[in-house]
Amino acid sequence: MVEGPFPAARASSPKLGLVVPALREAGNLRLLLERISASLEPLAVDYEVLVVDDDSRDGTSAVVEECARANPRIRLLVRTGERGLAGAVVYGWRRTDAGALGVMDADLQHPPELLPELWKALQAGSDLAVASRYARPGGVRGWNPARRLLSWLGVRMIAGWLRPAVPVQDPLSGFFLVRRASIAGVTLQPQQGFKILLEILVKGTIRSATEVPFQFGMRRTGRSKASLKVGWEYLSLLWRLRRAGAQPATEPPHTPGRPEGS
Repeated sequence: MVEGPFPAARASSPKLGLVVPALREAGNLRLLLERISASLEPLAVDYEVLVVDDDSRDGTSAVVEECARANPRIRLLVRTGERGLAGAVVYGWRRTDAGALGVMDADLQHPPELLPELWKALQAGSDLAVASRYARPGGVRGWNPARRLLSWLGVRMIAGWLRPAVPVQDPLSGFFLVRRASIAGVTLQPQQGFKILLEILVKGTIRSATEVPFQFGMRRTGRSKASLKVGWEYLSLLWRLRRAGAQPATEPPHTPGRPEGS
């Protein structure tokens, strides 16, 4: 189901609403939430972490509830009858009044220690702060050559869609912060899949972006959600964006760097 345009904040707020989509991530969440709190507390920023559990039934909810008792900034949201990372992100964002919105994975492949730098980029005036695998000296670890090549091709496929005035080398990152005002009035597709940053770059009002390089880590526990189905969903998103009227940029695009080792 596609909901209506994304709502603006009811009032201007420096608060950060960070969504962590979770599907069978009980083994990772306790450490992740501890590291998020340790990264954000020194900033003295008003924040909340919304863990959106797609009815995992593996103990994920119990872990989050226990962490929330120790830190009331942590909230558990459970979706039933729905799956999909992008849908979980939109679901969480709609349930916070924060003026800055963020997302990161639950599998510890995104380092929470990068959050202060991303937050400072927004505070310095950027509309979007992206944790980038492809901005040097970022990179990926543990990927086989085929996965590296597919990731590189995925970025190259949409290079011409991006605004040359706001170059982003990793438009498929799943770890970023964005000003709520930059997506107010935009209808975000809660499609299956996970490339919500691409949709924001194409549809949102993004006038400036900062990329913070990082090394994409190895999964600690659990299984990757990457699959042929995810690849098909990515192609479907590109088709939906084109049908919705999004047009590729007409100026020469900024070409992202090729992932290391591909």
